[in-house]
Amino acid sequence: MANHISSSCFLHGPFHLLFLLSFAQMVPLTVQTFTGTYGINYGRIADNIPSPDQVVTLLRAAKIRNVRIYDADHSVLKAFSGTGFNLVIGLPNGQLQDMSSNADHALNWVKDNVQSFLPGTPIRGIAVGNEVLGGEDYSLWGELLGAAKNIYNATKKLNLHEQIEISTANSFAVFSNSYPPSSCKFKDSVTQYMKPLLEFFSQIGSPFCLNAYPSLAYASDPEHIDLNYALFQPTKGIYDPKFRLHYDNMLDAQIDAAYSALENAGFNKMEVIVTETGWASNGDPNEAGANMTNARTYNYNLRKRLAKRKGTPHRPKNIVKAYIFAVFNEDSKPGASSERNYGLFKADGNISYDIGFHGLNAARSSRLSLKSISADSMATMIVSLCALMLLIF
Repeated sequence: MANHISSSCFLHGPFHLLFLLSFAQMVPLTVQTFTGTYGINYGRIADNIPSPDQVVTLLRAAKIRNVRIYDADHSVLKAFSGTGFNLVIGLPNGQLQDMSSNADHALNWVKDNVQSFLPGTPIRGIAVGNEVLGGEDYSLWGELLGAAKNIYNATKKLNLHEQIEISTANSFAVFSNSYPPSSCKFKDSVTQYMKPLLEFFSQIGSPFCLNAYPSLAYASDPEHIDLNYALFQPTKGIYDPKFRLHYDNMLDAQIDAAYSALENAGFNKMEVIVTETGWASNGDPNEAGANMTNARTYNYNLRKRLAKRKGTPHRPKNIVKAYIFAVFNEDSKPGASSERNYGLFKADGNISYDIGFHGLNAARSSRLSLKSISADSMATMIVSLCALMLLIF
């Protein structure tokens, strides 16, 4: 009956158009901010890394579709035009106070850095600040919500709010305890800022973004944390008595800790997205575990874990999605040596270690080989055909 009605009434004439228009109004469009389960952070605090155009070639060859940057640099946005990537841009912490206090500035920022590049550059989200709550600059804690609201309202005023997701990334500094996962809660000092932020994100459908580093947890207590547990290697794991669940790797436990904190705060339905995770291939003597072998093991096993497209023990239906940190080793980053050694690729575009990707030269040559072979083959065919015709005639 339904098939008969739809074919006789709606598939012909003006009724079809009216139906489509009314249906489009009833069902709001939602943006796909993440394709698959694997993404990467493209940091650029370096003076020796490849150009944005070369990075696009590199990421295309690696078949990485989801990319986060920490600003809205126009040379990067131009390079990603027409690529089909899912790009999340960043509003740096240094601009939060201005955006929070001045809605017009927020509107101009969105016009200049988002609207002017659409639809060519596939901007899918704006990360408002990075690791603000729980961070050392307390003056920004109270500015984050206002900045997020003004940026969102700017996208709404420009009719971009159904295309652009607004979020902010959080470190583990927002939690008071994360072991076992079921015990995790937000710190009291953070809760007064976090709860209204989560209420706003819940209203607009944004996820909770988490920067999760098993490497840092291991380095903080190598005597009591099993390295294999942090590296997705075979291990006895841990048991959470409240959840009554077993964990065989730390990343899953960290994600479920975040879900536990959200549940304790009253946000049971909010999804957790891992916006940063990785392992340094080198570090200072006091940075336990920061070496090439562990970096390769973690990132290789992480790819395999994400490829399974499964959730965590506590949230099995929520498929884990993660952005790896990072594309390159960034030689100008301050701090410990590890900060400059998270890249899957070296500054010259070659791989830091093998987890199945290829360096820039291989990516470039594979992209050009078809054109080169086609041109050479065509020239050879023409010469051969001319020679044959001379022989015949």
